[in-house]
Amino acid sequence: MNNSSGVGVLDKAALVLGALEAGPLSLSDLVAVTGLSRPTAYRLAAALEHHRLVSRDLQGRFIIGPRCSELATATGHDLLLTAAGPILAGLRDRTGESCQLYRRQGAHRVCIAAADRRSGLLDSVPIGAVLSMHAGSAAQVLLAWEDADLVRRSVEGARFDAPTLAGVRRRGWAQSVGEREAGVASVSAPVRDERGKVVGAVSVSGPLERLTKAPGRLHATAVVGAARALTDALSS
Repeated sequence: MNNSSGVGVLDKAALVLGALEAGPLSLSDLVAVTGLSRPTAYRLAAALEHHRLVSRDLQGRFIIGPRCSELATATGHDLLLTAAGPILAGLRDRTGESCQLYRRQGAHRVCIAAADRRSGLLDSVPIGAVLSMHAGSAAQVLLAWEDADLVRRSVEGARFDAPTLAGVRRRGWAQSVGEREAGVASVSAPVRDERGKVVGAVSVSGPLERLTKAPGRLHATAVVGAARALTDALSS
């Protein structure tokens, strides 16, 4: 099948975005995946970055940018993001803490929606932030229901282990204390699509002094309820 639109620069830009859909890529990897020359790949990625369609992770690799999610929400095609705003706001008001929605993107997780605590000490994660899959309750949730081989590879170097993920599967939620950042605790639960696949993680996060060393006791019920509401929204 011929995928050419007849507008070469747009076809190449679409090629770059399609390659990044699988996860972060260095410039060399982007060249290898797309078959574009190095100068062309860099020029296109830099132009897409200018328009926020492409961004960079902490290692400087290219990733899908926040503008893609914003456009999906505006057109109503991304049901998860469309439903996330009021549900996260309700979760924030119920718990009094900052709330986030994460998606997995390759070896990272990306914050795609958030509702920050209204005042006082808070854990603020900006929309578009790219975080590690090696720490945090959201990372645990996004990995817990993956196949055994991926779990085994992913826990290498992580702040949690395979038995921890097994516990997440049994409970249906995860908690972390100081994993991602010292002094910060969180609770997360899975969002599933109509086939039951985990497609996101809803989180509540805040300072350890408020969430305590057992944040799940405080907020697991509320977080699981919000995650179920988002799951229902995807199935409606």
